[in-house]
Amino acid sequence: MELFNSLSRKVETFVPITEGKVGMYTCGPTVYSFITIGNWRTYFLGDMLVRTLKYLGYEVDYVMNITDVGHLTGDNLGDASTGDDRLEKAAQKEGKSALEIASFYTEDFYKGFADLKLTPPKQWCKATDHIAEQVEMIGKIVSAGFGYTINDGVYFDTKAFEAAGNTYGELSTLESIKEGARVEPNPDKKDPRDFALWKFSYPGGREFNPEVDDAASRRQMEWESPWGLGFPGWHIECSAMSQKYLGEQFDIHVGGEDLKSTHHPNEIAQAEAATGKKPFVRYWVHGAFLLVDGGRMGKSLGNAYRLADLEERGFSAMDLRYFYMTGHYRKQLNFTFDGLASAAKALATLKTMVVKLKQNEAERTVLSSEKLNKIDDFRERFLSALETDLNMPEVLAVVWELVKSNVPSKDKYELLLEFDQVLGFGIGEWEEQAIEISEEVRNLVEQRKQARMVKDFGEADRLRQMIANLGYEVEDVSAEESVVKRRT
Repeated sequence: MELFNSLSRKVETFVPITEGKVGMYTCGPTVYSFITIGNWRTYFLGDMLVRTLKYLGYEVDYVMNITDVGHLTGDNLGDASTGDDRLEKAAQKEGKSALEIASFYTEDFYKGFADLKLTPPKQWCKATDHIAEQVEMIGKIVSAGFGYTINDGVYFDTKAFEAAGNTYGELSTLESIKEGARVEPNPDKKDPRDFALWKFSYPGGREFNPEVDDAASRRQMEWESPWGLGFPGWHIECSAMSQKYLGEQFDIHVGGEDLKSTHHPNEIAQAEAATGKKPFVRYWVHGAFLLVDGGRMGKSLGNAYRLADLEERGFSAMDLRYFYMTGHYRKQLNFTFDGLASAAKALATLKTMVVKLKQNEAERTVLSSEKLNKIDDFRERFLSALETDLNMPEVLAVVWELVKSNVPSKDKYELLLEFDQVLGFGIGEWEEQAIEISEEVRNLVEQRKQARMVKDFGEADRLRQMIANLGYEVEDVSAEESVVKRRT
């Protein structure tokens, strides 16, 4: 299998550390708000990779984190060691506890995960459940000489790390990022690139003092540590938890392309500083951004759509899943509702055609060598598309060619069931949906069919509009067949 490795910046042949087994980690959500369709594209990438690896016969040990503490708002401004904790800020805004915020949005995330039929990881891991592991890793980093303490926390020493012969920032050009462009520089840091391993709740790591501290601003999530009272930095959780469940070195790490600039390089630095082993991860796989109407997605722009927003407009999570497959994961994909509608229509047509295959009760015919070769050819082309850096648009093209081919129905259906191990549409669960259609509509549909057969397309269009006026729409599956659906 060929994968683009962000670490080497080239397509490489995938070779796991242990033959037949793959350790894989995907950076999960920070659960302070609803997940957007931009976020879901990254988790869909993780799902496609897991499904493909399993289809290829690998045993996959899949892990995903839930960030429920330590992700500061300064990340939006270029320094994840500054600003307010996103969970604490959301708690203040919504009048709930930080735990309630985390629990609510985590459950919403799990629901969306299931709706999109994403493969659940073998291990979900929450940052707040692994404070001890994070403290232990920070201790190893400090003991190795790569950490230091200042007034607001414990920081990673990038210069010391480089002086020891290590490379910092392999995934990005961090040296070109200057602190202070959008945030106030921290003068106590040894180097602008240094980042927090442990943040103090109060200066110097002291306890809450009611005589000088505002009780209303007291943190809800804080823990004791060898350095003082506080909470872990955002980056340390992924290094600590991935190594706990996958070992000091593992195969694949997945995330959005925005994490290449600081979060993932910092993960690498922390892990390799704590263990002295290189590489921490062999293959780094990043998904490109999802655009909306040709521009960026943002809550301030009102276009940070959620699954619920799509459902309100009559679309399903499966429509979005199909839409994601229309673009390569390393290329920006432009979301529009017209594009989603096209994906929904294609998926509905595919479902109609596949259900007819499923309902075909004819016995399987004796296959000629020509048709046997054709089945093998479809399987090989499907596999080739997957193995070529997860080329999902080509995968869809093979699926459509198979559906329209002259391969016998039962054999075609069984091959589609096999392909669905990767597609994840739940083809085996598809059933024909009964639609109550009046005699008037049935007559119009039959008249339109006759008009199309004699190529009177003007009359066919007129009849289509009459059907639409009655609340139905016609989808043409082939030259001879159509399906009628209620209009949404």
